[in-house]
Amino acid sequence: MLGWILTFVKFYDGDGNVLVPKSVRPIMDYGETYLGDKKGANRQFRIANLHIREYDDYYTIHKDRIDPKIDPFGHLLVDAPEYLVSILYGIHVGKQFGIDIYDKGKAAGKSKVEALSKALLASCLAGSASGSTFYILNNLIRKINKSI
Repeated sequence: MLGWILTFVKFYDGDGNVLVPKSVRPIMDYGETYLGDKKGANRQFRIANLHIREYDDYYTIHKDRIDPKIDPFGHLLVDAPEYLVSILYGIHVGKQFGIDIYDKGKAAGKSKVEALSKALLASCLAGSASGSTFYILNNLIRKINKSI
């Protein structure tokens, strides 16, 4: 009888997280963290490789392969490659954009300092915008693929 009832209860979400109702575990006594994507959660916690997100009525829990507090770069490579790819894409676009602005400034007769300052500002803005856009599009495509 119990097995039949459990088939109608959802214990995990589409991302592979285990769902724990707050009625089962009303309080989390772990330190709050800002490492990781909150995905709309009120708060999030990390205990070694466990990543816990708190929502109004439940928690989601998943286990990362690499603890970001111990090996941040390894965590990006293995558990969160979308962040690393977005960062690298933003750096690439920002660099190319900055070089282009610097060359145009120098060709227009501006001083090295003025051309460089405008190129650095443009590089930071373009890199941030392109990296963020890439990350948002990646997540949107992921959501669309899961719904198909």
